[in-house]
This record gives sequence, C-alpha cells and structure tokens, in this order.
Amino acid sequence: MALINSIVSWFNTKRLSEIDFTKEHPIDTQHEVLTKLLSNAKNTEWGQKYDFQSINTLNDFKQRLPIQTYEDIEPLVDRLRRGEQNILWPSEIKWFAKSSGTTNSKSKFIPVSKEAMEDCHFRGGKDILTLYTSLFPDTGLLKGKGLTLGGSHQINNLSNESYYGDLSAILIQNLPFWADFIRTPDSSIVLLEEWEEKLDKMTEATLNENVTSLSGVPSWYLVLLKHVLKVSGKQSIHEIWPNLELFVHGGVCFDPYRNQFNSLLSPEKMNYMETYNASEGFFGIQNDLNDKSMLLMLDYGIYYEFIPLENINDENPRVLSLEEVELHTNYAIIITTNAGLWRYQIGDTVQFTSLEPYKFKISGRTKLFINAFGEEIIIDNAEKAMQMACTKTDAILKDYMGAPIFMDDNTKGAHQWLIEFEKAPKNTDEFNYLFDNALMSVNSDYEAKRYKNITLDKPIITIARPGLFYDWLKKKGKLGGQNKVPRLANNRDLIDEVLSMNQI
Repeated sequence: MALINSIVSWFNTKRLSEIDFTKEHPIDTQHEVLTKLLSNAKNTEWGQKYDFQSINTLNDFKQRLPIQTYEDIEPLVDRLRRGEQNILWPSEIKWFAKSSGTTNSKSKFIPVSKEAMEDCHFRGGKDILTLYTSLFPDTGLLKGKGLTLGGSHQINNLSNESYYGDLSAILIQNLPFWADFIRTPDSSIVLLEEWEEKLDKMTEATLNENVTSLSGVPSWYLVLLKHVLKVSGKQSIHEIWPNLELFVHGGVCFDPYRNQFNSLLSPEKMNYMETYNASEGFFGIQNDLNDKSMLLMLDYGIYYEFIPLENINDENPRVLSLEEVELHTNYAIIITTNAGLWRYQIGDTVQFTSLEPYKFKISGRTKLFINAFGEEIIIDNAEKAMQMACTKTDAILKDYMGAPIFMDDNTKGAHQWLIEFEKAPKNTDEFNYLFDNALMSVNSDYEAKRYKNITLDKPIITIARPGLFYDWLKKKGKLGGQNKVPRLANNRDLIDEVLSMNQI
C-alpha cells in the first residue's frame, strides 16, 4: 500500500500540472486534440471519404464533415459489430457500449476503442482521484477500497469477436490488474447479469471490507445500500463501513436522492462528487465540491462543438467552437472522439457557468425525456407505447403527460402518467399492463430498470377529467396551434401543477 500511495502521489502531482495547463490554454488544447484525431483517422474509410489529409483549418473541418446522429452512423456500426475494421477509427473496435435507443432502434451500440478506454474513460477515473486528493490531502481513500456497482456484458450475436454491454461493465472487464487491489468486489460478481444474485453476492463480499468510496448511479446504489443494511441489521451504512467518505455519482440528477442518502449515510462523513461519463465519452468532473458545476475535461481525445438549443432544429444550425460559447445559454453538445464518432450529436444539453476555466452543468436533453433512474425515456418511446396500448384496448388518446415518482424510504421509484382519453379503455389496469410492456419493448434501459420491479415499480395511470389539459393551457395563456402539452418531464413540477386542477 505504501508503494501504491507513493506512485499515486507522483502521478497526481504530474497530472495536476497537466490539468492546470488545459485550464490556462483551453483553445490550444482543443485544437491539438482535433489535429491529432484527423491525423490518426486519415486512412480510415471515413477519413478518405472526407479527405482528412487535406483539412488544414477548423473551417475546412466544419464545412466538410456533416453533423451526425446515431441513425446516420448505425449502418457503419453494424458493419463494425460484424467484425469489419478501419471504418471510423484506425485501431480495432470490438467493444460496444449499449444504451437506450433512438426513434428507429431499441438500443444504440456505441463503439469503444482502446484509445477511448485508455485516454478518456480510464483517464477520467484517475482524474477523479487526482482532483479529490488535491481537495483533501489527508484523505484515507487509498487505505481502503472503492465499491463499484457495474452492469453486465455479453457476446454480440453478430460476431464472436465483438462484445457489448453497459459501459461500466466494459470498463471493469478491461481494467489493469492493479485495479483489483483498490476495488471491491471481484469482477466476476460485479459482472453478473442476474441482479438479485449480484445483490446478494455483492453484499456478502463487501460487508467485511474497508470500503472508502462508492461510484455509480444513485438509484441503483439506494437499492444496494438498503439491502446491505437489511442483511447486516445495522441502522447506518457507516456502522458497516466507518471509513466511507466519497460517493462519485453520475447518470441522473442527484438532487432528488440527496435526502435518502443522508438518511442512510452520516452526512458529516460524506463527500459527493459529480461526473459526466456517458457511453460516448467522459466529459466532466466536479472539481470544487461547493460548486455543482463540472470542469470540462479538454485533453481526453474529444473535440467539442456546441449548437445553441434554439437552432437545434434548423436545417443548417449554427455550430460553435469552445471559444465562441457564452455563459448560461443552453447548448446541444457535438463531439468528435477517439472512438470514431465524428461531429456526433449525443442528445444532451449543457450550460456554461464559467469560461475561465470552462465549467458547465447538464441542463437537459435536446428532446423531452424522463431519466430519473437511468431509464432514458424519450418522447418517441412514450408515443409508440401509448399507441400500442390504445390499439389493443380500443382506446382513443387525447392528451397525456408523464413524470417520475421518486423513491423514498417506503416506496420504489415509478412513473406517473396523467392521461386524458377521448375514449377510455374499459379496463385501466389492462391498459397499464400493455403500456408498461410496450415501453419495455421499445426501450432497453427502461426494461432493465423494470426487471422484477427492483428499481422501477409498475407505472401509475391517473385518468384526467375531460378538458383538463385545455384548461391548463388556457390558464397558462398558451391556447393555440403552436402550444402543446409537454409530454415528458424529468421532475414533478408540471404534472403536480396540472394534477392540482384535476378535480376542479
């Protein structure tokens, strides 16, 4: 352990100076990243198609390469999954991070290259440690182990040479050997597909470990921590892991879960650190625990561009480089990466809270969504599921709105759907059952969260009185063809407002 501490201390000092350089020279850093990406990929199929060799200026890059969505690159990804190489990126691509799908697909399969693992995702993990220990020099983090709650992976049916799974599972599968000394439990447990079996074995394997940190999605951790308490018979997690001091979280907004974590963990002993780590790349780390915004990590092999949200649906939207962004404006993120994503729109929106250095907060999605538990329900998922349920129950839909019901000490998370029917189904329970199953059929992340009701309980359907949404729009001064009922929200503000009028 002394050797590990000395190596980490040396690395942290060196890495902090590199991070400081990127903060002082952000634009130069980003230009260097882009130049390297273009050079590395010039002989790929994509590089030859757009003649990377002759791109000499940023303007050349912007004019020549189109903005991409997953639908645009899906045929190329399918070829990669069948074993073809050198299409989007020169090094071998055999890992694919599976995430919720798009309008046309149940799931997306995001390519993960060796460079993306080493220079982006793993570097992000190391930088969490670097930044945290710079804030807390006397931390006992390395005296114990980090508990990681990962996903599972499986062999891709199209090729025995390509694999897909949750990003966390892919990273765990590819961690260097020395990582086993500082994390728990063993990867064979972390990568189990059967959640209930994993829950029991993780609890058994970690109860007597010196756990000093947690990392993962808050909603899944609440399930694990409550199970640990139940098995141990203790009242507080710190009775089991007295040296636990850090929870590194991401994936969903943490605010709705904060009170529940405070009830399970001793608040005075805990620090919470947010990260922005998606299947497509590792983008940000909270480097000041008194500031909820995150530092944009500029030397991870990712080149950033931004579309003002007001222009997102334009045929030729304005696309800004980092030096052109402004504070407190919603931007859709466009990324070019060392896994072969070229000017790729990931669907998230951010607002910059600082330009010296560049710090940001996640402000939402480019589309309406519910993602309170990592389920990533988009409007297209909801529309398709509603239509399926209506067709099978001979119901006619008029208007609806969906929102999360957050977990508390006594209830699981769920979704509430406030629905106004033109013709109501004869059996609301049957409609709910069909809608729930339809939603699982079109969204793999929702399907995973609904598995055996462990994270998400079945939906709650509330029937709206006739004219409810019309009355609400009228009250808001938004009657007219251009104004629509917002179908999805990631908080309860709107649905509670409409529900308050349901009995009038």
